[in-house]
Amino acid sequence: MRPKKSSNKLAILNPEHLLEQAEKLIKAPPAGPPRQVDLRRAISAAYYAAFHAVLTAAADLYVGAVNRTTSRYAVVYRSVEHRELRDLCGKIKGSAAPGRLAQYVPQNKFDDETRTFTGLLLDLQEKRLDADYNPSIRLRTSDARLAITIARNAIGRLKDAKPESREAFLTLLLFRVR
Repeated sequence: MRPKKSSNKLAILNPEHLLEQAEKLIKAPPAGPPRQVDLRRAISAAYYAAFHAVLTAAADLYVGAVNRTTSRYAVVYRSVEHRELRDLCGKIKGSAAPGRLAQYVPQNKFDDETRTFTGLLLDLQEKRLDADYNPSIRLRTSDARLAITIARNAIGRLKDAKPESREAFLTLLLFRVR
């Protein structure tokens, strides 16, 4: 049975709530360490906290936070794909914006916060893919704690980026350069 659609109010995922959920999942039960499924879900939730922070930042920039209940906001929010985000982060984590992207970035480079954010997000996405799809790894609580820390750091870096750098990143994420 499909979930019933609510009225017209979007239920945007709060990144902090995802991180709180991740922290709950890694708390040790009365006996023994957390289960592997809980550690894996915690790492996944940490990645998704950062991912949804990006989606919210992009949609807020182009549609406006005051329009979060509109279908236009939903279109922008849902337009980002994980692969596109990974590819863009991979292109800009270095010191300068590469090739065709350079002309769309202030002074042809992203600030340190944005570049650090992209590296952290790539790391988180790799951890999430392993946690979700690699049956041969055995995770420890420290692995999940690290993912939560990285996610908090990534979200902070995105927020602390210079507005022109953050906006260039979000623009390049949403719009294809031709």
